[in-house]
Amino acid sequence: MSCKDGGDLVLEADGNMLRFPAVWLRDNCPCAECLDPGSGQKLTDVTELPGALAVSGTEVAGASVVVTFAPDGHRSVFPREWLADHALDGYGDGDGRTEDDKQLWLSADLDQLPGDTWPRYLGEPANRARALDAVLRWGFVLLHDVPAEPAMVLEVAATFGFVRETNYGRLFDVRVEPRPGNLAFTSRRILPHTDNPYRDPVPTVQLLHCLRAAQKEAGGPGGETGLVDGFAAARELRATDRETFDLIAGTPVPFGYKDKSAELRASLPLIQLSPRGRIRGVRFNNRSAQPLQLPYAEVVAFYAAYRRWAELLARPGRQLNLRLAPGDCLIFDNTRVMHARTAFNVTSGRHLQGCYADLDGLASTLAVLQREEIP
Repeated sequence: MSCKDGGDLVLEADGNMLRFPAVWLRDNCPCAECLDPGSGQKLTDVTELPGALAVSGTEVAGASVVVTFAPDGHRSVFPREWLADHALDGYGDGDGRTEDDKQLWLSADLDQLPGDTWPRYLGEPANRARALDAVLRWGFVLLHDVPAEPAMVLEVAATFGFVRETNYGRLFDVRVEPRPGNLAFTSRRILPHTDNPYRDPVPTVQLLHCLRAAQKEAGGPGGETGLVDGFAAARELRATDRETFDLIAGTPVPFGYKDKSAELRASLPLIQLSPRGRIRGVRFNNRSAQPLQLPYAEVVAFYAAYRRWAELLARPGRQLNLRLAPGDCLIFDNTRVMHARTAFNVTSGRHLQGCYADLDGLASTLAVLQREEIP
């Protein structure tokens, strides 16, 4: 351990030399003068730090490193493990939302679906943590044996966060309606898509709870639910056709929805990237795409790329097909996993209930559950 150039801390950890700037260390000082012990929030603004900070001295205190700063002599104590966990070169995009923190999949990769039963999920915090982690890692989890009763999907959402209310209400019914304002409320085939692309921010978690499956006696069951890992598809597009990938990720596409009580618009690329260029989201819904208004040559080029992207999403083997039974509740990441539906007989009685929630609430609940498991 040493000071470098009179300004930085250089620390050896697991055979690696880690370097930390003085200003970074001081901004993250954990002492009670700099960090409120109750809330864990910073008490000092970056503008209040000395302008010419440098590490003037270091010493080892057990498993911690004591850093003394110039010009004011302030002392900070950092656990070595904390410094190793926050090594600068190891930092990615930081929020767990990008491709780097996911397990990407094709349908053939899923020998066993991430899932559990509702009683087990409720009964053991460890089971609940595994299920929520599956949503973040795999993009979805399937809970069985949720009572097939109206509004139970709201109770499922309440176990990990808050319901995101939209113009569809806190709760919406997915069934055939006589005068539907959305094709989801028909018996038509629905191709892979994400929900509410005309919103910014979009609801990031969707729940679908089966109350009644399509009945076989009504001319064939139909109504199967399909899932497509949009991150896996985007990664393949980047690897096989970088020009198309860049065009899809760099062209904002307008989406819109309008009925008697709502008029919504948002314009964002079909593939969203993090500031570091990693895949962070997909937004795809041909039913609600609006006319693209760009110069002629750009429109022609975009449509060629758009078709290539749509064909990739529809490729056999990419879609996982599920037949939800009464009591099954699917929880999935609406910024990553696209969902679809096969057509079914209009009189079959298929009835799902759904609601929206948000990934930050789910991730927060998971973090607390994992924290409580640590002795």
